[in-house]
Amino acid sequence: MGDFNLALVIVAIVVCVVVFIFNVYLLVNFQHPDDANQAYFPKFVVVLGLSVAAISILMLPADVANRQACQHAIYNGACNLTLPMKTLWLAIYILDAVLVFFVIPFAMFYYEGDQDKSVGKRIKSALLWVVTTAIVCGLVLGILYALVGKVDFTVMHLSSGTTSFPSTWSFSSSQPCIGSGTQQCSAYSASPSAETTWTMRATFPEYVVALATIVGSVLFTIFGGVGIACLPLGLIFAFIRRPKAVITRSQYIKEATELGKKARELKKAADALRQEEKGGSKGRKWRKNVKAVEKELLLLEEDVKNLEEMYPQGEKAETAWAMTVLGYLAKFVLGILGLIVSVAWVAHIVIYLLINPPLSPFLNDVFIKLDDVWGLLGTAAFAFFCFYLLLAVIAGETMLGMRLVFITIHPMKWGGTLMNSFLFNVGLILLCSISVIQFCATAFAYYAQATAAEEIFGHTLQSLRGIKYLYKYNVFQIGFIALAGLTFVYYAAFGWRRKKPSGRFQLST
Repeated sequence: MGDFNLALVIVAIVVCVVVFIFNVYLLVNFQHPDDANQAYFPKFVVVLGLSVAAISILMLPADVANRQACQHAIYNGACNLTLPMKTLWLAIYILDAVLVFFVIPFAMFYYEGDQDKSVGKRIKSALLWVVTTAIVCGLVLGILYALVGKVDFTVMHLSSGTTSFPSTWSFSSSQPCIGSGTQQCSAYSASPSAETTWTMRATFPEYVVALATIVGSVLFTIFGGVGIACLPLGLIFAFIRRPKAVITRSQYIKEATELGKKARELKKAADALRQEEKGGSKGRKWRKNVKAVEKELLLLEEDVKNLEEMYPQGEKAETAWAMTVLGYLAKFVLGILGLIVSVAWVAHIVIYLLINPPLSPFLNDVFIKLDDVWGLLGTAAFAFFCFYLLLAVIAGETMLGMRLVFITIHPMKWGGTLMNSFLFNVGLILLCSISVIQFCATAFAYYAQATAAEEIFGHTLQSLRGIKYLYKYNVFQIGFIALAGLTFVYYAAFGWRRKKPSGRFQLST
């Protein structure tokens, strides 16, 4: 079968099946009891979205393996029997964009629609919002593609004479080319005037992927930059703030009484907001108060959980306390490991991307050496680093949502996640997954060289008019590092403080 890698195809199929089964498992265990045996369409969208996100991340290691399957070909174009990775990339990211901008919003509008309305009216209302969004997006994409949907490649026109094939090779700084005369070195000594620009129109699918990548890159820079620091430091400082001993019954009663008062205040606030909603008063102030109540409710749930940890009850109280201690030890270990990965990521960005020329290939060399140990070891490590960035995005979104009221809070809780929160996080993961792949393709360009991903994200994307300057001056990488540094300073200054139950809550008027 020539260069056709049958093992790669089998592994790809098996991985897709495993990813689908794992996402179904996540849905079943994270869903809220109120959504059991209903909301089947949003659940289908959640599983599909998570599968697309995971497969898109795994496609970059598959692209590298696909390139290695053609390593015996004279040139890459001579190998036509491996996976059509460029077509697969465009297909998966067009599907990604359709899910993010159309399918997931429709599912959210339908799920959050007035339950008193009929199914037909809820579908009509959701379609109205989605069609309006589609028209606006279509017009914007069409106008931008017509005006600036071109790629400018900077090339150098080179020409050189010929010389007889030498019997010996001798190169030095004084003689960098074959032969002793400059006529054989025309390409080496070309003047700056030989540089020119080739302009060609990008394909529309590539342009859609590029614009989606820009939108995702902004979110990735903000959430990923914050998350790359808060993901490991949050676990480490949770261990530092852990309860050191079991409290007395009197202390438990006192704390529980305060939390009970807070719960009653929140219930009154929620009832007042519900009455405003029925009266049709859903303005800016109402939405702000709803987000404030959601934030306070999450903080209250966290306070209750912390109180239960400090005063375990029942026949298995000692076992519960032992599990609490082991849980915090596990957080500390995972936090240390995550901190190592985060530091490696930040160091790699600085060493390989921000310094020109790069000081070292760093992680690229690590992956290559791991591949030398075992064929898939480097690929697995490569996939892990890509997945870690996605986890950082979710951690950053959760942290900012808890501290900035204008960001909607959609936490993922085991056995308590509503479908709208599921859909929101899936949309965020899908949107940022495009940028994660582009970021990884750039950060690991040496390891992922000659792949279809490098062609799309390394050449076409970074040469598009207008967009190319964001990559030329490393805007996203610099923003990522800056936010990571600010988050580290925040945790160093405030992360060690033990959280106290929030004070009296009032709605804004």
